[in-house]
Amino acid sequence: MSRRADVLAAGAIVWRLNGRTLEVLLVHRPSYDDWSIPKGKLNNGEDIQVAAVREVEEETGIAISLGQPLGKVSYRLGDGRKKTTHYWAAQPLSINTKVYKSRPRVKPAKESEIDEKRWIPTRLAYQMLAHESDRELLGKLIDQYSDGKLKTWPLLVARHTRAMKRSAWKGGSGTEATRPLTPIGEKHARELVPLLAAYGVTRVVSSPWERCVATMRPYAKALRTEIEMYDELTEASHESKPKVVDKLVDFMVRRNEASAVICVHRPTLPTIVAALENRAQYSIIKQVPKTDPWLRTGEVLVAHVARRRGHSATIVSLEKVRPSVLG
Repeated sequence: MSRRADVLAAGAIVWRLNGRTLEVLLVHRPSYDDWSIPKGKLNNGEDIQVAAVREVEEETGIAISLGQPLGKVSYRLGDGRKKTTHYWAAQPLSINTKVYKSRPRVKPAKESEIDEKRWIPTRLAYQMLAHESDRELLGKLIDQYSDGKLKTWPLLVARHTRAMKRSAWKGGSGTEATRPLTPIGEKHARELVPLLAAYGVTRVVSSPWERCVATMRPYAKALRTEIEMYDELTEASHESKPKVVDKLVDFMVRRNEASAVICVHRPTLPTIVAALENRAQYSIIKQVPKTDPWLRTGEVLVAHVARRRGHSATIVSLEKVRPSVLG
């Protein structure tokens, strides 16, 4: 008999400020008679970030966008399988936004599963949470708030999805600027839509070369927004003027406070990664990719940026995301 697969789940601690009081959103589970962080199992083929957003809305009725990751909790189930749940900090997202409207509708959880949700001050929430692992996650969120690092916005760096080989594009005579995605690459580009929406991305930036633009096109269409194209992000421009790319990325970290994605080519990644490293906390630098290819086709690097009062913008957390569709 084959061994049953381990279980993956995802959730989020949703927070808000009520005046000067930090509050978090907890749910009550009648079958356990306890208060918990909203979470749930992944659907088939679902990315963990997308599952976190969906599960929170199912259990609370509140749409969210993800902030920085808080960690994961693992334990053994009664049948011997390992269950791992990934958690993020998150904030409520208005249902009137283009991001929310780009997402599929969510069916509310049954009352037998969740019968109450409540915004609770963190000090009381810490006492109400039934499990030590939940309290540790809440403690991380409280620490980030105390350090002025909880409120962040994400800057996503995406490498374009799979493109046609140079030798196959018009018999090797096609231009680099027009080389398209393969059918698989087009499918992967469509699969990026819910992942980008999970982070609340509202700004879409890209190299003007077709394989990057085509990777961003499905999300831009879902969001009903234009793709901002910068010639500086092309391979050709980067080869002659890499410092311009460095300045563009650094400017987006320092000045941009809208959730943004930048779609780029592999040769530009060393410069982009170095620019992010220069804005990262020392404890985060070790998470920055160090070797070629830095990101594989379709992968995404998520930099969570905070600006504390009196300080410049700093990357306080970093995630390397490989969408589940890539295997």
